[in-house]
Amino acid sequence: MNKILSYVRRCVEDYDMIQPGDKVAVGVSGGKDSLVLLAALARLREFYPKPFTVEAITLDMGTGMDFAPVAEYCKRIDVPYTCIPTEIAHVIFDVRKEKNPCSMCAKMRRGALHTALLERDIHKIALGHHFDDAVETFFLSLFYEGRLSCFQPVTWLDRTGISQIRPLLYCGEGHIRHVAQREGLPVVHNPCPANGFTKRQEVKDLVKELGERYPNLKSRVFGAMQRLPLPEWGPVEHRRMPPLEEDED
Repeated sequence: MNKILSYVRRCVEDYDMIQPGDKVAVGVSGGKDSLVLLAALARLREFYPKPFTVEAITLDMGTGMDFAPVAEYCKRIDVPYTCIPTEIAHVIFDVRKEKNPCSMCAKMRRGALHTALLERDIHKIALGHHFDDAVETFFLSLFYEGRLSCFQPVTWLDRTGISQIRPLLYCGEGHIRHVAQREGLPVVHNPCPANGFTKRQEVKDLVKELGERYPNLKSRVFGAMQRLPLPEWGPVEHRRMPPLEEDED
């Protein structure tokens, strides 16, 4: 956990993600990524020179997931927790019968989450996207949109006044998985029928295959995203990148 925490702190500092007095909500899906992020930020608040607070918010998609263990964990680490029931899964799979549900699901979740944040006067949300997600998103944009792009480390949403931050960007998925297991985090199984059958999963499998042929492929792509003049990332000459590790899955 100490290595994850050091990467999170470095990422927060590199991209100036947290300001003094910030109330930072963590979008907790119940998966390993968001739970590790929650654990890291809960520890970071104890010593970070810019004081901030942490809350956890879960959108219950209506798939029967049990978030009671997550609520208990939040109580244990002294983080306020809110679970918001929705019917997003019902709308997407039963009403609309979407053949490609991921895009619609993301939009509905984003809208519901932003509404919940504003109702609680929270204007900063931490999302669990990590190093591997960034590389896969780069290839998704290249293959399916024909452009060089990725999500931003920090995103300002001017319509809502909400900032999205991604403090796990320097953390590999394999390392996150190991930490979640070692820390005994209450990971909740996601029964979404689209799991494992998405374009992202196709790209994930492709990147893994290419990585076996080209050592350090993901680190090279990630570094290229930082060095290229992508408006989402900005120049990094002033930053010292940590030694990113390509974890074994």
